[in-house]
Amino acid sequence: MRVFLEAALNGTRSNTDHPGIPVTPAHLATEAVASVASGATAIHVHVRDQSGGESLDPEHVSQTLQAIRRVCAGVPVGISTGAWIVPDLYRRLTLIREWTVLPDFASVNLHEAGATKVIKVLLEKGIGVEAGIWNAPAATLLLESGLIGQCDRILLEPAEAACWARHNLKQIEAALSNVDRPRLLHGLGRSTWDFVALATERGYDARVGFEDTLRLPDGTLAGSNAELVTAARRIVENTRRINSQ
Repeated sequence: MRVFLEAALNGTRSNTDHPGIPVTPAHLATEAVASVASGATAIHVHVRDQSGGESLDPEHVSQTLQAIRRVCAGVPVGISTGAWIVPDLYRRLTLIREWTVLPDFASVNLHEAGATKVIKVLLEKGIGVEAGIWNAPAATLLLESGLIGQCDRILLEPAEAACWARHNLKQIEAALSNVDRPRLLHGLGRSTWDFVALATERGYDARVGFEDTLRLPDGTLAGSNAELVTAARRIVENTRRINSQ
């Protein structure tokens, strides 16, 4: 069975974190096609403006998506709608409504104010939703919203919260115990590689990329997103082989 492996190419990072962090549409496209060639089945990016700052402006979204799709035809491409990008909720919703070139999906952090409104606008435009869950209260909010059945995936992000990631994951899973929706689990920093294996064991989708970690499993600095994807594929394959014995 083919694994769903999402490559998160940049996140909030910049070239000061690592010279290989893709920011421009052209560099994002280069990293995207290399990641797909290495085994990624979907791409997630944080769109940037000309100065490298994060953006939800329709023009910047269009330029980024078109650049990636020119070299990754048929590969789902998603973007972040994090509240820090455009803090004013009304302005954020307005920009999303103005998008003309649409991502295949967008991630929404449920712990952020106005998250359910963002989800509704995305759904109205026919954009898939990755519901980002940092903790159990966020999971409860998604359940109470009545929107969970319309989300493409539940993005389990236990390492993003300020507590032990495994314990946080256990609480999130308990809150979602009766929910039958695809789940994507990803770690952050040191937990990235453990969570790739854990996602495989639990039948979840997985994610890796410069957004989550700059280092390979052996601790060395990765040269590209493609190197991280290759390492993740090896972990998935090894975990499956061990579990099948």
